Amino acid sequence: MVGSSGTSRRTFMTGTAAAGGTAVLGTTPTAQAATRAPRARVPASVAVLGGGVAGLTAAHELAERGFRVTVHERRALGGKARSMGVPGSARGGRRELPAEHGFRFIPGIYHNLPDTMRRIPFPGNPNGVWDNLVAPSEMSFARTGREDLRLPLPWPGHQPPDLTPDDVRRALTAVLETVRAIPPHEAAYFVNRVLVFLSSCDERRDEVWENTPWWDYIRAERMSRDYQRILAVGVTRNIVATKAEEASTRTVATLLEAFVFNGLGRGADGPLDRILNAPTNEAWIDPWIAHLMSLGVEFEVGSTVREVLYGGGRVTGALITDPAGRTRTVTADHYVCAMPVEHARRTWGPELRAADPQLARCDKLATDWMTGIQFYLTESAPLLDGHLNCVDSPWALTAIQQAGHWPERDFPADYGDGAAVDCLSVDISEWDRPGILYGRTAKQCTRTEVAKEVWAQLKAALNDTGRVVLKDSALHSWFLDPGVDGIGTPHPVNEDELLIHPVGTFHHRPTARTRIPNFFLAGDYVAVDIDLATMEGANASARAAVNALLDSAGSNAPRCTITPLYRAPEFETLKRHDRTRHRWGLPNALDLG
Repeated sequence: MVGSSGTSRRTFMTGTAAAGGTAVLGTTPTAQAATRAPRARVPASVAVLGGGVAGLTAAHELAERGFRVTVHERRALGGKARSMGVPGSARGGRRELPAEHGFRFIPGIYHNLPDTMRRIPFPGNPNGVWDNLVAPSEMSFARTGREDLRLPLPWPGHQPPDLTPDDVRRALTAVLETVRAIPPHEAAYFVNRVLVFLSSCDERRDEVWENTPWWDYIRAERMSRDYQRILAVGVTRNIVATKAEEASTRTVATLLEAFVFNGLGRGADGPLDRILNAPTNEAWIDPWIAHLMSLGVEFEVGSTVREVLYGGGRVTGALITDPAGRTRTVTADHYVCAMPVEHARRTWGPELRAADPQLARCDKLATDWMTGIQFYLTESAPLLDGHLNCVDSPWALTAIQQAGHWPERDFPADYGDGAAVDCLSVDISEWDRPGILYGRTAKQCTRTEVAKEVWAQLKAALNDTGRVVLKDSALHSWFLDPGVDGIGTPHPVNEDELLIHPVGTFHHRPTARTRIPNFFLAGDYVAVDIDLATMEGANASARAAVNALLDSAGSNAPRCTITPLYRAPEFETLKRHDRTRHRWGLPNALDLG
């Protein structure tokens, strides 16, 4: 029966129930009871494709908002951020030696990832996993044939390392050598370039500095070798893991700006440099997975996504292969694609790409190799209390000795066969330049040759001024990331590449929201404020994807907070002035050329 309003009785009852109505006139008691107790609505389902930092963050935010979430991961939860054990290394009830894709670095400029860490419970920690962060007290530019430049990283409550008179002598010598090697006019020019960027409006940053290589921006070609190695190569290697000659000035300088103010105690979540106080899975990933499971998140590990299926203007499913080789289609109400870009774009077919052109632009995003190798030592090396950057090494090595930062772990009692007492974790950022031992690139070397070459380059940087830091006799064993395969053959592969940031990258990065109403992107390649392939970028992008999903679903759940990088308010007036100059085609007022 249809009333005068044109609303059917069925529609009226449904609307009343949805509005929380408890009685309908003229109905039987049974009908009234049915109206009073409407059937519970089944929460919407979400398939998260990828279980790295982006995927786990999306699952976390969605589960807290009542969604049914299943994470599909091809290999291991945690992705590139996870730690792993060295197979066959455990003896006498100990755990396997701890290994990783690359060492963790969680600086104070991060805000979104630390917020997530605070919400992951950890026994005895009032602030959850966040309390497992510790701050190294120093860092170093390790020079080959020169004293290493050690830089203190002071922070309230930080404990400076114990120094011998010889340590002080070497540190002062390194500072004076560097000051002498970088002429005052070069130092002044670099400072000017930093000020130019700090006072540049967003339009100039996006349109001009994004398309200017850092090497050119700071005129490295005309400068001294030390200027090039520290301010061009060293800065880009530490911040963006990209070649200075190619790296976008917008990306490098944006992060440099954040780090400068972090060091000044402005806009920081914590100290400039932070690491975890135990292997990553023990301190962070495993507690995170346990917490997500307590929220109802389900995990399917070993699921390889073959294709994201599209039809009728929506994603209709994901074609997945299990470890046994069986292929099936998983379906959900919504889909969050949280795989690394080099894997994700293989799963986007022509129809899906046609539905949103930004997916096709992702083919222009470049990735490269940055992979870790760990050396296990039978005696700790007399290294600094923090990260070291071997700025003169052909393979762009950075490293940290770890056991001293794990106060709750007794390394020889807890790991391996009891003989190894420490782990020197090294990242190799340059795989296409000849080394010093074999004269071949890392990709042209076998795994054993890579280990020997890296060890030789470390010794060249650290054993070069009359002090033996690394001893061959103390080398217990080594472990190279298993994602690297086929090196030493014509077809080397790396399952875990890293997004790099050559000029123009910013304009190819997609947003988390797509034109497909139930399909969202999360990952360190997605456009977020930090503009860098980092765990912070992955976390922020997942928050953006969840917010887009909530909008699409019409949900009234609270949106995720996304905290941008800090920008000093003192420069806002200069930026407004620069915006006018940029629109008139004029250079920045501070730009000396």
